Amino acid sequence: MPDAPATTTPAAPMRRGPAHPVPGGPDPAAATVRRAEELYADLSLAAVVEWKKKNPGGLAIGHMPIYTPRELIAACGALPVGIQGGGDQIDIVKGDACFQSYLCHIPRSTVELGMAGRLDALDGMVFPSTCDVIRNLSGLWQVLFPGKLQFYLDLPQALDAQGSAFYRTQLREMAHRIRERGGQLPTPERLTAAIADGNLERRALLRLAEARILHPELLPADECYLVARAGNLLPAAEHAAFIDRFVEEASRRSRKLEDRIRVLVVGAFCEQPPVGLIRSLERAGCYVVGDDLTLGHRFIEGDIRLEGRAADDPLGALADAYMDQSTWASTRYAAEGERGDKLCAWVKRAGADGVVFAAPSFCDPALLDQPPLSRALDAAGVPYTLLKYAENTGQFQAFREQVGTFSDSIRLWGAA
Repeated sequence: MPDAPATTTPAAPMRRGPAHPVPGGPDPAAATVRRAEELYADLSLAAVVEWKKKNPGGLAIGHMPIYTPRELIAACGALPVGIQGGGDQIDIVKGDACFQSYLCHIPRSTVELGMAGRLDALDGMVFPSTCDVIRNLSGLWQVLFPGKLQFYLDLPQALDAQGSAFYRTQLREMAHRIRERGGQLPTPERLTAAIADGNLERRALLRLAEARILHPELLPADECYLVARAGNLLPAAEHAAFIDRFVEEASRRSRKLEDRIRVLVVGAFCEQPPVGLIRSLERAGCYVVGDDLTLGHRFIEGDIRLEGRAADDPLGALADAYMDQSTWASTRYAAEGERGDKLCAWVKRAGADGVVFAAPSFCDPALLDQPPLSRALDAAGVPYTLLKYAENTGQFQAFREQVGTFSDSIRLWGAA
């Protein structure tokens, strides 16, 4: 979950703009942010349709949060497409008929998108074993769209030799199913190239994470989120270039550091909050210097290593990366105290003053993790506050007031 894993190579310091703002001056990053907003709003996947026109015969394979090995999909000649629900941009009618009222919102909006034809550009969907809701969604998807590829990816919980062998079987089966649907054979050469592109993307995401820790006044949380989320629709190498362009452009902004607290946002790794809610957090007196939004794109920490034995076995390298380099998450088993220790280490590394637990309503993995994580923060003397949201939340005033009170208490007294 940490935005800036300690095991990776630090990025170069971010270049600062002039010491004082230039009144009326243009924003160097405006065009890039506008493009990221367009991709965020692209629920009908126009960018995917355009990619398929440029790549005749290429497939588009959607995948749900949190983690799917996108490199393997790319090696099969397909575009990996991250699907994270409809947010607050669509009304839910048919989706509500498919799920109980006491479940999270993301499966409803995903079904709504599919039944409305907005996901027709996809040739299939991969459902990683995030939770029981996603498992049930995968079965429902097979019933609703029998002509499309549907694959349930059972990610291992045991990070040992037995788990690795099981995961390799899952990866081979996934590649086989995509090839049956019309994809290419994921040869070692193709998979090695796809892993190299994925490494470029992870490095760029790390540079973005480090830049916002150093200069949060130049990199607002909502813009960082939109730029990172653009990777749902862009090939990995293209996304890496997109991120780097944004970071470089943002470094030329002229913005002064304000009197705000620095916080981490934890628990929003699957169903995403509306962008307006993210903006509300910072308008309430915070700089968000780290979060677990779009966690899947940086679920593997650092480069997937291809040297040595792995050079002849890129599928093994992909499996080993999950075993040895995957970050901590609420959806994966961890030993007692491990998650709390890592959260406290993340707080220290990011220089955060507190933590905002922001979880979707009825998200069992996130909500069940809050008690042990909050106990760890209590023991470390780190303040925190708790929010619950849904992806279609439309009123942010209550969130802003709560986080504003949290911010004021830290600035005035040093504790919430």
